[in-house]
Amino acid sequence: MARYVELAVAQAESGAHVVGPSGMMDGQVAAIRDGLDAAGYIDVVILAYAAKFASAFYGPFREAVSSSLSGDRRTYQQEPGNAAEALREIELDLDEGADIVMVKPAMGYLDVVAAAADVSPVPVAAYQVSGEYAMIRAAAANNWIDERAAVLESLTGIRRAGADIVLTYWAVDAAGWLT
Repeated sequence: MARYVELAVAQAESGAHVVGPSGMMDGQVAAIRDGLDAAGYIDVVILAYAAKFASAFYGPFREAVSSSLSGDRRTYQQEPGNAAEALREIELDLDEGADIVMVKPAMGYLDVVAAAADVSPVPVAAYQVSGEYAMIRAAAANNWIDERAAVLESLTGIRRAGADIVLTYWAVDAAGWLT
């Protein structure tokens, strides 16, 4: 736990306004909040990866970065069918002082995004991960769908479910399309 705190403080010292611990370890948000506050970084925001599901949609990212992961991250990620556990984790992170709670991936878990939005007093983020991106890109490359329309529809659905913030590989494109 001390290493999480050390890294968060180092990021704050380097100018980070937001830290995003993704380890989903119980107590990490509280420890990081205490560490940041003690170091004088009371305004640094903690974006908690509160509901991070064990998903096949992470595959393209892991391949792109040539991940040599040995072991299985499923030991700390939520089972795809267990929304109740995800909501418990969200509430734990809220109790520990999270400033933003995130659901990852987004599109397959819109019910969890909606449930999080119903209980969260802080912004809810949803992460449209690499596999979601790749799925739309591949369909568009084969002329099966209109990429722009599909992207905007998917982002609209995520927002409609209750996400205040959407992390997406299409951020720059969407900003251009919407202005």
